[in-house]
Amino acid sequence: MQLIHLNLKGLIAIQPHVFTDQRGLFYESFKQSQFDAAVGEHVEFMQDNHCESKRHVLRGLHYQVQQPQGKLVRVVHGEVFDIAVDIRRSSPTFGQWVGTVLSADNQKQLWIPAGFAHGYLTLSDSAVFLYKTTAYWAPEHERCIRWDDPAIGIQWPETGHLILSAKDQAGLVLADAEVFG
Repeated sequence: MQLIHLNLKGLIAIQPHVFTDQRGLFYESFKQSQFDAAVGEHVEFMQDNHCESKRHVLRGLHYQVQQPQGKLVRVVHGEVFDIAVDIRRSSPTFGQWVGTVLSADNQKQLWIPAGFAHGYLTLSDSAVFLYKTTAYWAPEHERCIRWDDPAIGIQWPETGHLILSAKDQAGLVLADAEVFG
């Protein structure tokens, strides 16, 4: 696997070694020992999630203030523009974001440690998004930052005709959001 350490400390893009032949492809999507070596610590995952979205669906920017979740995310069908925003107030990159395309074609994964808000925009007709989390989902602790907060300034590849949940439409701007210390 190839590791790409991104501009925000802790964010890692992971490109697995893919074996292809006339039958199709094979790759190890997760191997605990390699993952722990990549992030420099043992990470215990508690939950796997499966999400399917239509084109123009934007989910996020989500995080949990208690029971914070690290997430290992990937796409197995379609394509998304995936975003992580540093919401660790003590971080020198507080409020900055990184975006990357995850797709079934590129098989890239993204490790998003706790302390980041996360979201994505579906670019293909549909996308199947899988992710592992380091803590259980706790709706009472979930928070949402607006996808279009001008202080963050995410450069989404598309912004017309977006489909958002009521929760995502009601997200707060970063300046008013509960964040990490």
